[in-house]
Amino acid sequence: MNLEMHQFKAEFFKALAHPLRIRILEILAEGEKSVNEIQSLVGTEGSTVSQQLTVLRGKNIVSGTKDGNRVIYSLQDPMIIELLDISRQIFNNHLVDTIMLLDKMKETE
Repeated sequence: MNLEMHQFKAEFFKALAHPLRIRILEILAEGEKSVNEIQSLVGTEGSTVSQQLTVLRGKNIVSGTKDGNRVIYSLQDPMIIELLDISRQIFNNHLVDTIMLLDKMKETE
């Protein structure tokens, strides 16, 4: 069981390990969107966005619902929003630590 959980976590984080996928998730955190809407918000070709959505869909991170001739995407689990917020906080903590270290280095010059 423990090995299965570790494998799931590794695959989950691997699916998140791309800057465009993270940006897509941030966009979908604001509400459901079509590929064209996501494309215009990220400023990337539709095929590139579709490829990244396929990866996220394959790991059940996002889901798509057919609406006529387009697909509307949304987050599969709203806890993804919390995960993105926590990762931003971790980044900010590292940034603060780096700034403090640089300040200490300036003081010793």
